[in-house]
Amino acid sequence: MSDLPRNPAAATLRPESRIVHPPLAGLGGARPMGVPLHQGHLYAFETSEALTASFAGPDGAFVYNRYGNPTVRSLEDAVADLEGGTGALATASGMGAISTVLLALLRSGDHLIAQRSLYGGTFALLADLAQRWGVEVTHVSGSDPDEVAAALRPTTRLLHLETVSNPTTRVTDLPGLIAVAKRAGVLSVVDNTFATPLLCRPIEHGADVVVHSATKYLGGHSDVLAGVAVFADPELHRKVWHHGTELGASADPFAAWLTLRGLQTLALRVRRHCDTALDLASRLAAHPAVDAVHYPGLPDHPDHELARRLLPDGHGGVLAFDLAGGREAARAFTESVRLAALAPSLGGVHTLVVHPASTSHRQLSDEELAAAGIGPGTVRVSVGIEHPEDLWADVEQALAKALVKA
Repeated sequence: MSDLPRNPAAATLRPESRIVHPPLAGLGGARPMGVPLHQGHLYAFETSEALTASFAGPDGAFVYNRYGNPTVRSLEDAVADLEGGTGALATASGMGAISTVLLALLRSGDHLIAQRSLYGGTFALLADLAQRWGVEVTHVSGSDPDEVAAALRPTTRLLHLETVSNPTTRVTDLPGLIAVAKRAGVLSVVDNTFATPLLCRPIEHGADVVVHSATKYLGGHSDVLAGVAVFADPELHRKVWHHGTELGASADPFAAWLTLRGLQTLALRVRRHCDTALDLASRLAAHPAVDAVHYPGLPDHPDHELARRLLPDGHGGVLAFDLAGGREAARAFTESVRLAALAPSLGGVHTLVVHPASTSHRQLSDEELAAAGIGPGTVRVSVGIEHPEDLWADVEQALAKALVKA
C-alpha cells in the first residue's frame, strides 16, 4: 500500500473505526476530515527521469488518471487495509475488477476451477474465456475440498470462488478449498462482495486476490459504479496493475470519492442489513406462498454451521426464496412490492427485489440455472435499512398476490 497519512491512532483500531479514518493525502500541516476529490487527470514533472519513473508501478508518482489518482489511491488503500492486503486496484465496475484479474492471470490453454453458483456476469465471462480464448473451466460445488483436488490439472492456474454465492447464498468453504489450491501452487480469487470485509476477510483464509463490486455495500447508496481488487502479494498486485492500466478499466475519481464516503457508514449499514435479513428470512420460511428460503442465518440452511464459523459477525443482507407458484408467482410478487423496489443490483440502503432467472442470471440455460440452484420461482432480495415491520408489511401484501398464482 502507499504511504498516504491517516489518523495516527488508526493502526490500532478495529475495522469499524478504521473505515471512518481512511488513509488520505494531507494538506500541509493539516489533515482533512473529508477525503479530497482530485478530479484533475494530468500531472506535470520537472525532469524527464521523474516522468519516466511515474509509469513504473502502482506506487509511483501520479502522472495520468489511468495509472493512478490521489482520491482513487485513498480508496485502494482503505479497502486493502480492511481486507488485510498489501495493495489494491480500483476499477470502473465490479466486473471490471474481475475481468482485469482474470485476463491478467490467464492465457489460452490454462485451466480454471470455479464454483457452479456464481454471479451471472462472472459465469458469462468464464464462458466467453472458454469459447473465444481457449481457457478451460471446471465447475465445482464450492463445499468439497476433495472435489477441487480431483479437478486439478497440470494447467490449472486459478480457483475462483464467492464467499457467499449469488443469489442462492451458499457459503463457500474458503479455508478448505483454498488450502487445496495453495498446495498445488494454484492462485485463488474470491469475490467478497456479499460478505464485505466486515463479515469475512478471505486473505486471512489464504486467498491471493479478493474482488469487490464496490457498487454494492462499499458504496452503499446506489449512486456509484466501481470495483476493487485487493492483493495479498505486492508482486501479484504489480502484475495485475500493469495489465489493468493497459486494459483501461480504471476507476473514476468521483466514483472513488463517493465510495469512500459510503465506506464511513459501512459498519452501521451491515449490522442493520444482517439483522433485518434474518428477521425477514424467518418470516418468509413460515409463509404458505414460499417453498424454501435461502439464507445462511437460518438453522436449516445447508451451510449454516460453516457460516457460523466463517461469518461469525453476521450472515449478510441478501437472501433468496422460492415461490410455490413458479415464474408467474415471482412476477406477481416483484411487481406488487411498493416499499421495496423491482431493480437490479444490491447492497444499498433500499430493499430491492429481482427475479434472477430473467435478469442477473439470464445468460444461463435452464440446466445451468438448475445446477446453480436457481428455480423459475426464485426471487432475490437485497435487504435495505428500512424498519423491519414496514418491510414485512410490504412483503406480506406482495406474497398474497403471489399466493393467488400458486
